[in-house]
Amino acid sequence: MLDAQARVLYVGKARNLRARVSNYARPSGHSGRIARMISETASMMFLTTKTETEALLLEQNLIKQLKPKYNVLLRDDKSFPNILVSRSHGFPQIKKHRGAKKEKGHYYGPFANAGAVTRTLSQLQKVFLLRNCSDAQFESRTRPCLLYQIKRCSGPCVGKISEADYAESVKDAERFLSGRSTQVQETLAEQMMAASEAMEFEKAAALRDRIRALTSVQTSQGINPRGVAEADVVALHLEQGQACVQVFFIRAHQNWGNQDYYPRVGVDVEAAEVLEAFVGQFYDGKEPPRQVILSHPIENAELMAEALGSKAGRKVEVSVPQRGEKAELVAGAARNARESLARKMSETATQAKLLRGVAEAFDLEGPPQRIEVYDNSHIQGTNAVGGMIVAGPEGFMKNSYRKFNIKGDDLTPGDDFGMMKEVLTRRFKRLLKEDPDRDKGLWPDLLLIDGGAGQVSAVREIMEDFGVEDVPMVGVAKGVDRDHGKEEFHRVGQAVMALRRNDPVLYFIQRLRDEAHRFAIGTHRAKRAKAIGATPLDDVPGVGATRKRALLAHFGSAKAVSRANLADLKAVDGVSDKLAEVIYDFFHDGG
Repeated sequence: MLDAQARVLYVGKARNLRARVSNYARPSGHSGRIARMISETASMMFLTTKTETEALLLEQNLIKQLKPKYNVLLRDDKSFPNILVSRSHGFPQIKKHRGAKKEKGHYYGPFANAGAVTRTLSQLQKVFLLRNCSDAQFESRTRPCLLYQIKRCSGPCVGKISEADYAESVKDAERFLSGRSTQVQETLAEQMMAASEAMEFEKAAALRDRIRALTSVQTSQGINPRGVAEADVVALHLEQGQACVQVFFIRAHQNWGNQDYYPRVGVDVEAAEVLEAFVGQFYDGKEPPRQVILSHPIENAELMAEALGSKAGRKVEVSVPQRGEKAELVAGAARNARESLARKMSETATQAKLLRGVAEAFDLEGPPQRIEVYDNSHIQGTNAVGGMIVAGPEGFMKNSYRKFNIKGDDLTPGDDFGMMKEVLTRRFKRLLKEDPDRDKGLWPDLLLIDGGAGQVSAVREIMEDFGVEDVPMVGVAKGVDRDHGKEEFHRVGQAVMALRRNDPVLYFIQRLRDEAHRFAIGTHRAKRAKAIGATPLDDVPGVGATRKRALLAHFGSAKAVSRANLADLKAVDGVSDKLAEVIYDFFHDGG
């Protein structure tokens, strides 16, 4: 359904289009949301599919891409981390992995968040003593690292454990991650008894400590369902036109964390519609588990199960349990959803009050819906970056954060004014291109600049160059003694002002400024680390990360690679004769 400007208002599927459209054509009997949607609709577009399953998948894809105003929309969707036991080395590494599963090895997950992975990895290190260092670090070590000293690693890098014994530890870790922890404990207990009988008391004590650590891991996970091996538990709570969906990840009979989501809904939307839309969009880019356990029934449960099954390449069960262990899992997730929504609504109310305070403090027409805060970071002009963070009625809008690599060759090192000019120029140039009519919600209602009168003046010039004179801007400068709480605020054509030291609005602006500072510094550090790790090999055509590692491992340094003869280059694993010639020519003929 499209409005007069051909913007998509709503995407929906129907087995019988005539009946669905006729229903919308009725003059009465609609909810307020549907009535508003119909009144705004100027035209309709129809797409047909071969099967109803295809229609369901297409509907969810289009909703995620087009973000129609009247559909339930999942926000802040992201990929989940896994644990990877690598298989590219004789002593496998165990580590966190996010993204495409291209690296050789066994993947376990998904986990709800990076924190859940970090906790599990830490516990696995205590129990199984597997290494988490990179292959390059492993090869370069001549003595054990600190993790070996604190009994978090078995020290394979310096021969403290044989390859066969290390492989057994890897097998035990994978059994644990696959849900066979009882078997692992029994094996460790047998080994402990055997060591004790052989009077190898030090080995027996080490095995006893591993059994205790494993027991600690199991008790710390909280939810460990016996009858549910692999499932996502999805529970919904609706209140006052807002929704929270809580997802618990159950894998290998273990709780691998939970995550809450706040889909965009209307006041009169039904639970079945919200949950069906959430499930369809949530698994659009993720592999579904064998069971999806829901708190509320959805209209097209069988169709959804078929669609998820076709995506996973195996059967997926969608159910709403009424009793037993599964019902208890749903009840726990629903309680979490209810409590999370209550906290969210409380935070939103506080945020709305603070935004009203900002409007009053700086004489704005109304509470700002989008505040953009800018900051720069560099060390004497090197690796200079600009950072933009965004805040609104729901707090920090991290999906809208942007980083800017400062490109200006004519800038004097450390010229903060020039850097800010470049960042704002690029930002507003893009804004005018992407949202010239200001109807997409991308334009700020307030700019906060880290700096005083000089920065504000520089930004004003940029705004005037672009013909933008109606976006308020405030410079936040450290006050006397550069002390927190004594900030001064600079505005165009107005006297410098300050807020009371205990004013909640002052604390709010300090948090915004500090978040912009944190983001800019983090971006700068990442750029600096990348520059430190850069080598001339990065510029050689055909040499990617894998071949770069192989060359450095073989020769020891980029300088040695540049001096190597053609025959030696051809001897490197993974480097073809043709590529060896390219590398040789690059360093000897100027590329």
